Amino acid sequence: MPQVHDVAVVGAGPAGLAAAVEAAEAGLGVALIDTAGQPGGQYWRHYDETYARPDDRVGHHGWPVFTGLRNRMHALRAAGRIHYLPGHQVWLITRGESGDFTLRTTAATSTAAATGGSLDGAGTHVARALILCPGGYDRQLPLPGWDLPGVMTAGGVQALLKGHRTPAGRRAVVAGTGPFLLPVATGLARAGVRIAAVVEANGTLGWLRDPVGAISAPGKGVEALQYAALMARHRIPYRTRTVIREILGTDRVEAVRIGRVDRDGRPAGPDEEMAVDLVALGWGFTPSLELPLMLGAETAKDVDGSLVVVVDDHQRSSVEGLYVAGEATGVGGAALAVQEGRLGGLALAAALGRPADPAVMRRLRSAIRRGRRFAAAMHRTYPVPRAWPEWLSETTPVCRCEEVSYGDLCRAHDDLGAEDPRTLKMLARPGMGWCQGRVCGFATAGIAACLSGRETTSEDLRPLATRSPAVPVPLGELAALAEDPTPVEATEERGRDGE
Repeated sequence: MPQVHDVAVVGAGPAGLAAAVEAAEAGLGVALIDTAGQPGGQYWRHYDETYARPDDRVGHHGWPVFTGLRNRMHALRAAGRIHYLPGHQVWLITRGESGDFTLRTTAATSTAAATGGSLDGAGTHVARALILCPGGYDRQLPLPGWDLPGVMTAGGVQALLKGHRTPAGRRAVVAGTGPFLLPVATGLARAGVRIAAVVEANGTLGWLRDPVGAISAPGKGVEALQYAALMARHRIPYRTRTVIREILGTDRVEAVRIGRVDRDGRPAGPDEEMAVDLVALGWGFTPSLELPLMLGAETAKDVDGSLVVVVDDHQRSSVEGLYVAGEATGVGGAALAVQEGRLGGLALAAALGRPADPAVMRRLRSAIRRGRRFAAAMHRTYPVPRAWPEWLSETTPVCRCEEVSYGDLCRAHDDLGAEDPRTLKMLARPGMGWCQGRVCGFATAGIAACLSGRETTSEDLRPLATRSPAVPVPLGELAALAEDPTPVEATEERGRDGE
């Protein structure tokens, strides 16, 4: 029989932790389901808590916020208010005629049993309401040589440092756009890696175009000064209006060729070669939308070109009973995600008849508006260069899973009339491999639009963000769907958490 809860929260990062704690403290029975073996998400990723050391907070902003939420979560778990399921991932969500949500989970890591989960992770959970906080992942753009060993996402490099204290190389270049390049570079430098350069595709004066947005989050200015001091201390060169044109090497990365570009990303200067063994690429983040899209949530294209879930000023989506918080509503950082998670938890509690302080909710809405203004200013300052597809050669791989090159996409467009990403996917197979478009989806949508001489739209992005099931799942769990007599509907007689 499925386990039944008042609310299920998916994701235990900044937004999910905050949502679960607020909902549980308001009196709701909460299931908190998370892929990782310990809370914190990508932003507060840290060394195994079983072997924690005093320096675990090094490189983490907002660490006291995390530890406060984590302690509250564990206290609520001990009191029976939160059913915490680490090491589990949701692969299917359905909704019955009663309006309840049914979530199917599968094992994500071997830590599930050690941290209180079941041995295999498979299970069914039913909830009256749902708060999705799926976070996001590194957005990548293809370029010549990006399939060589030694090329990693900036987030992957940082995850190794935070979670395993392992630097991914000895001499690195950190490239792409956005402020996230700075913590990655300084984190590597602290770990003893020599940073050849931070290569930023945009200038830094874009903030002047939106001064109101720039001052909407004063704490971010303090962070920027701290990173500037660390960059100076470690003598890290910072190159603006510069991109990696090509990654060089035979069996692995040996060097990069960099060059100046104009505002749109077109060449504006001579090339320069740098010897490195690690390339960390970061072009911002893409929200993980598999679960919201599975339920039919309304989406839109955000300022940074990402597809995001549309929510109201209580974090409610277009689907009744479904709340969404954090990066899935627009990439804006951990502080904003915490505020959205708190508001979502309180708003849901109020909707289910539990106490929620209206004054606190008003303050959170005000803080979220300021956070969104800052995020919009940041995205306008550090956009993906418009002309990036012009960096590609015919043989540059776009979809590494299916070995689809830029030339393959051009031929599908020119010879077969594929003018949109869905048709490109059907005819040339990008996004049909193991990652299901998580790595190449954004790039494929951008290439389709560029080849057709237009801007990318939400209709371009949505087909490459939709995946069902949401994650790879054993065939036995798929087969079990046919054997479950009550896969979606919960019985009238069942009790609910906290009642």
